[in-house]
Amino acid sequence: MAIKVIESNSPQETFAVGVQIGREAKPGQVYTLIGDLGVGKTVFTQGVAEGLGITEPVNSPTFTIVQIYEEGRLPFYHFDVYRIGDVEEMEEIGYEDCFYGEGICLIEWANLIEEILPEQYTQITIEKDLVKGFDYRRITVEDK
Repeated sequence: MAIKVIESNSPQETFAVGVQIGREAKPGQVYTLIGDLGVGKTVFTQGVAEGLGITEPVNSPTFTIVQIYEEGRLPFYHFDVYRIGDVEEMEEIGYEDCFYGEGICLIEWANLIEEILPEQYTQITIEKDLVKGFDYRRITVEDK
């Protein structure tokens, strides 16, 4: 299991980490995004989208569960499963086509649907450490 820890001291640096991940992403990759409210998951995701060449606005799909962007070099499936009540809801929206397709998936709050995650994925955890500053974030990237 490869683990990489990146320290970010601003939203711009968090965005840049996302851009790098988007540039390096390959078809079929699944990323889970773990972090409390307000740690910068949306900023990170916007960076991933930019790294994929997506120019349209990217926002968290909290009420729609999945947002699909197809204008970049790969399709980008952005999930926010925070409000999901049951894994069956994921089946209703056809998650398998996204998880096992030619695009990349980024799943916020993925710990709520662990039982349906693919065997291999990359977990990205964003954490605050107020001792190191208000804008400081520790971003851990771990292949599972």
